[in-house]
Amino acid sequence: MNSNTETNQENQSIEEQTDLEIKNLSPSATTNDIPEFGWSDYAERINGRFAMIGLMAVILVEAVSKISFLEWAGIISK
Repeated sequence: MNSNTETNQENQSIEEQTDLEIKNLSPSATTNDIPEFGWSDYAERINGRFAMIGLMAVILVEAVSKISFLEWAGIISK
């Protein structure tokens, strides 16, 4: 029974080490999170950053052209 228990503990420690090695293989440049699909902290952070870039682009277009973004894009007409 002891050898079985020891073998199970060794297998668990090997699995934990493998999981840690996988996590350390591909961290992002700005975080230790692994890029993954779905609702994850990494995905939400990236989506937020792209949203901020998009908002700044819209504000820049409105500031440079002196008309609203919707008019500039041809969605509405004045």
